[in-house]
Amino acid sequence: MTKKYIVQLTTKERRTLREIVKRLNGTSQKVRRAQMLLKADEAGPAWTDEQIAAAFDCRTRTVEKLRERLVKEGFEQTLHGKPREKPPTEKILSGKQEARVIAVRLGPPPKGYANWTLRLLARKVVELEIAEAISYETVRRTLKKTG
Repeated sequence: MTKKYIVQLTTKERRTLREIVKRLNGTSQKVRRAQMLLKADEAGPAWTDEQIAAAFDCRTRTVEKLRERLVKEGFEQTLHGKPREKPPTEKILSGKQEARVIAVRLGPPPKGYANWTLRLLARKVVELEIAEAISYETVRRTLKKTG
């Protein structure tokens, strides 16, 4: 079966990939992509998709998609992956709000309590109108950053 997307690396790209593999520079995904591209290079070993998939313990479809991405989107995009357009979830508290939550935590707990609980803090934050609504998990994450 003929390959639809052929990997033809320039000398500079090949040198960059070898440097990444040699130094294990970057994420494990980046190093793995670099190794796969080097094996798929027509001027290099020119391994088949099946050989690459067997060597790197992945599916042949993964190798096919990597080839396609290199041809369609370019070298940098293939190697580094797509950057996220927006963070997975928006921040709930601003810096000032976080500071106020910490200040409340450092103050004395309400009467009848020996210590602040996360749920108690969450209720107090809403009561003081620091945030409209907040979960105790968000309070935990905010306090953990300062720990």
